[in-house]
Amino acid sequence: MLASIDWYNPWLTGVGLNTILLAIASIAPKKLLTPAGYFHAWLLGVLVWGTLGWQGYAVVMFYFLMGSAVTRVGMKQKEAEGIAEKRSGARGPENVWGSALIPALCALASLFVVSPVREFLILAYVAGFCTKLSDTTASEIGKAYGQRTFLITTLQPVARGTEGAVSLEGTVAGIIASGAIALFAWAVGIIDLLGMLWCIFAAFVATTLESFIGATLQPKFDLLTNEVVNIINTIIAAAVVVLLAWGWQNFAI
Repeated sequence: MLASIDWYNPWLTGVGLNTILLAIASIAPKKLLTPAGYFHAWLLGVLVWGTLGWQGYAVVMFYFLMGSAVTRVGMKQKEAEGIAEKRSGARGPENVWGSALIPALCALASLFVVSPVREFLILAYVAGFCTKLSDTTASEIGKAYGQRTFLITTLQPVARGTEGAVSLEGTVAGIIASGAIALFAWAVGIIDLLGMLWCIFAAFVATTLESFIGATLQPKFDLLTNEVVNIINTIIAAAVVVLLAWGWQNFAI
């Protein structure tokens, strides 16, 4: 008898799917990414599908679509005030990897470990995107609708768009956004309910610390670009969620 053939290869599927989506996106009238950004998003998509399958891919697509949408909220007003994202919100390679480098590394590392470390890495993957969507949403909603904006270190009023500034409207929107993507990740079955709560908490901790970094260190060091701070932000989220999961596993009664 002929041996059965394993016809499904996740890497080839990822290449094919992302190539089709890239072709569609390249002819769409609304450009969500720069030309180079599309290529790097293609690389990210192939890596995620190859490592975490459709569930992991669904999470990153949810993040990308929601993040792109919220960036365009109040765009004309933000452009008039000079606080809008550059290129009218179109993402370049630096934005792709600033947001997704740590989640992508977690996804890749999950291929080489076994339970429970693999589950920890998947939690870190989801927490990274929860954090970035929370951060993006808080920033964009705060810049568009924040009535009173304060510097997180002093609570003194500052102009919207100031590094390290927070607003009630933006903070609430950010928490809702992290909850939405964590709920979506649970719905597609990549994390459980407890993991969903941990991801939301990790996102809140990371975005809060990111605001402190923006208010204190970022103005002093040219190396701390927004993209570098985004990477730090997702590292914090990954560390917090892994510590929570590890602590629960080892110390919960």
